[in-house]
This record gives sequence, structure tokens and C-alpha cells, in this order.
Amino acid sequence: MKKRSDLMTKGPERAPHRSLLKADGFTDNELGKPIIGIANSFNEIIPGHIHLDKLAQSVKAGIYAAGGTPVEFNTIGVCDGIAMNHEGMKYSLPSRELIADSIEIMAMSHPFDGLVLMASCDKIVPGMLIAAARLNIPSIFLSGGPMLPGRIAGKELGLDKIFEAVGRVKSGVMTEEELRGYECDVCPGAGSCAGMFTANTMCNLSEALGMALPMNGSIPAVYAERVWLAKETGRCAVQLVEKNIKPRDIMTTDAFDNAIAVDMALGGSTNSALHIPAIAYYTDVDITLDDFDRMAQKVPHLTSIAPAGPHHVLDLYYAGGVPAIMAELRKKKLINTKPMTVYGKPLGKMLDEIKAEIKDTSVIRPIDRPVHQAGSLAVLKGNIAPGGAIVKRAAVAEEMLRHSGPARVFNSEEEAFQAIIDRNIHEGDVLVIRYEGPKGGPGMREMLSPTSALAGMGMDRSVALITDGRFSGATRGSAIGHVSPEAAAKGPIAIIEEGDIIEIDIPNKKLNLKITEKEIQRRLSTLPEFKPKVKTGYLARYASMVSSADKGAVFPK
Repeated sequence: MKKRSDLMTKGPERAPHRSLLKADGFTDNELGKPIIGIANSFNEIIPGHIHLDKLAQSVKAGIYAAGGTPVEFNTIGVCDGIAMNHEGMKYSLPSRELIADSIEIMAMSHPFDGLVLMASCDKIVPGMLIAAARLNIPSIFLSGGPMLPGRIAGKELGLDKIFEAVGRVKSGVMTEEELRGYECDVCPGAGSCAGMFTANTMCNLSEALGMALPMNGSIPAVYAERVWLAKETGRCAVQLVEKNIKPRDIMTTDAFDNAIAVDMALGGSTNSALHIPAIAYYTDVDITLDDFDRMAQKVPHLTSIAPAGPHHVLDLYYAGGVPAIMAELRKKKLINTKPMTVYGKPLGKMLDEIKAEIKDTSVIRPIDRPVHQAGSLAVLKGNIAPGGAIVKRAAVAEEMLRHSGPARVFNSEEEAFQAIIDRNIHEGDVLVIRYEGPKGGPGMREMLSPTSALAGMGMDRSVALITDGRFSGATRGSAIGHVSPEAAAKGPIAIIEEGDIIEIDIPNKKLNLKITEKEIQRRLSTLPEFKPKVKTGYLARYASMVSSADKGAVFPK
């Protein structure tokens, strides 16, 4: 068969190309086989990626065994936890497009026949799926797997608890010595942080999209089964090339609906409402916040995984993972079984062949006995967020589902965080953190530190927070993000004044400022022009091109 890699390996005019490839050690036999690029985001700073160099060896073994030739290259990656609460977080979301660009550059400069995409964390996973959508050459995704939870005093804990512990130290209910114990124990080794935070959300949703093999999102990083999966992923990469199954054959409108449905059942991160529309955008599929709202109304929430509950992704693995959730949703026709998958067969046939079912109903609830009848995320709209905002409803205390209180307005995360730890925020307040959106930040920082400080100080049940920025998947409480349009684009969040009453009604999906429409228009008309915070470098270029959050924070095609 004619191969894409023939552009660098076939014919006398490609003798110089073959000469360079032979300098790498490749033989004529290897150059005649399907050449599979392995985009590996291994580095020595992200726990979820620290082991990907070793896992890549298993992928290569699978490719060789299936008759292909593997070629590994690397991408960058940001650890959101380490970048949190300082200038580094401004680079996290922008890295998504940069990662996609780098893979596109590598795969177009060196025409691989197929790709294996290896990542575990936050923006790297959607960045790789965006690259697959753009390139549309046979591709398969493999995550490094979740971290095991830590254990302190007999309780299993994850990274979210140490962020909250900082607030407890600040409020005097925990000692620094106890905090040190958390520091040493909550992250016991390799893998993406143990709860259903953004990294594990996206790794699990890659299965629902059809772009990863079953259990990709939940087999722990340190289990031998992760090595088996890596070998099988390598084998399937060659099979996808032979069958010419491409990402756009897999990531269809129905597949995106499936991903959103699983997201609602799983209790995923609010960041999925940023990344799923973005991946769809680059696949030429139109997915909006309205699709999340539609799914939230009909798909029940079936799990209680941290930060929304006591379980961790390890428990999801033992309970049957995403295949079990999809099999349960199929009972009520809440997923479409026809989309193709990297397994090489349509979703329904795959679920049948692997005999997907719930193995622990305390972790994955049966469809007729859900944790909540509505999906885990809620889309709010109103005069503060005409374009929409997102909240993880499943992680909000019952008493905060409806809340009305005075605005405490801050124009940066740092100002708000300082006010919290200085104990200048009081019960009933609604924190407004603005000019932290995609353009305004720039980079739309995650704000786990302010929300965790509130939770650690016991105020997550009495104080709400709204922002045009976003939150970590580890956030819990009445934390409403992605307010669109953002302040930098003269969205209504920019006109909120200290003491204005803000009304939050999550069950009825409303977010409103209690002033007249006439006053809103008056304030909007007097807003000054936004002055960019960063004027040079990548962030300046990013801010000049990026869309609003409700569109997925994407670049023009």
C-alpha cells in the first residue's frame, strides 16, 4: 500500500532522506514498514510524565511486534500544580495550542504514517487530541495513568487536600508540622494526581471520544497492566494505519456527545467545558456550552470521586472504569454506540467484546440509583455571563446551590488570595476575580489556591466565587468560572462594583447582578479600554489571537 512515509523513504530522489534516517540507525527493512511517530511529553518535573520514557519502550515493543517502525520525539508540558498561584500558571492553557503546533510541525516535516500520543496531564492531553484532529492521520492516545492516593491516618488523600490544608494552617486549625506530613504523603509517586481533576478527566474522556483503548484513563500508572496497555496501544497504532482509520472518522458529533455524557456521569473537571469544545472546533464539529447544558439535564451523575466525594481514580479502575459507565448509560440510550473507536470497532461492539459492566456499585452507581439525577456540571447564564459560565454542581454544598450576597471585587488572583488569608472575606460574600480570562490574564489561570484556602478555612459553605478565569479540577465549593464575555473584552463582569448584590441560582442555572438594565448599560458605556498586562513574548501573541472561554479559548483557523 502507498504510505505517507513514502514521501521520505521511496525512490532514488529520496536517497538523501534515507541517508539521514540511516544515520539514526534505521535499516532498509524498518524504513519499508509503517512508520509510527510517538509524541512523548516525558519530562522530569511532572509526576504524571516522569515515567513516560519507560512506558514509551513498551509502546515501541507493541509497534515492532505489529510490523511497524516507531520513531519517538518529545513535546513540552506544564505541571499545573507546580505552576499554581504564580505567573507560571498564565502559561498553562496557552501551552495547549503550542503543544498541538509542535506535533503538527513534527508530523508534517517528517511524514509519519501514524501517531501515538503520550501524555497524562491537563493541557497536554487536549493539546495532543487537537493535533490529531488537525493532522487527521491515524492516531491513538495513551495516558501515563493516575497516581495512587496517599494515605494519612488511615485515610486516602490526594493533592486537593494539601491545597486545602494550607488554608487550615492559615486559620490556625492545623500546625505546620501536620502540613509537612501532608506534603510528604499525599502524592506517593508517578501518575496524574489521584482525583477526578482535569488530567484524569481528560484521560478518561479520551476513551469516551474513542481515541484511547478501554481503561486508558483509570489503570494506575504503577500497575503492570499499564505496560500491557502501552504494548496494545502500539499494536493498535499499526492496525489503524493498515485500516486507514483516522481521527475524524472517530471524533464525530456523536462521539463528542458521548464524551460530554460520560463527563456528566463521571463528575469531571469544569475544564472539560473548555477542552471538549476546543478539540471539536479543530475537528470542524460545533460543540458549545449549550451541549453541556443539554447533557446535564438528561445524564445522571453516577460517581463520587474527589474532589466531589470520597473515592479516587484507583477506585474507578476497580469498579470497571469508563467502559462500565458507558455500558450503564447505554441501558437508557444516553450514549450512541455507533461511533468508530481506536479499538478498531464501533463503540457498542467494543463494549460487548470486553464485557463492560459495573464491578463495584458503591463507586459507580447503577443508572436507576445515581448520586444525583442531573449531570455533574451546570451552565449558568444571566446578565453577568450572557455567554455562559460553568460550575461543578456535584462539588457544591447543598446550602450554596442558591446564594445571594455582596460582591468583593478583585482584579487579580493575587489580590483575592491575599484578602482570603488575611481574613478580610466574610460569610455571605461573593468574591469576583476578573481580568483573569484568556485575553485578560492572559492565559486564564486556574485558581485552586483561593478556592482551597476558602475550603480549608471552612468558608466553602458560606462564600461563593465567580471569575472569568478558571479552576483546577481539584476545586470544590460554589466556584463559578469561565464567565463570558471576559472583563478584558468588556464583558459585564467588568462593571461589578464592591457591594453590588450578586444572585446565584445553580438549580435554575442563573447568575445575575441585582441592578437595572439601564445601570448595566451606563456602566458598560463608561468602561475604559483594556490595557494588556503582557506586551511581549508568547503570552502577548496568545492574548491577541485567543477566543473567549465559551468558545474553548481557541485560535482562528
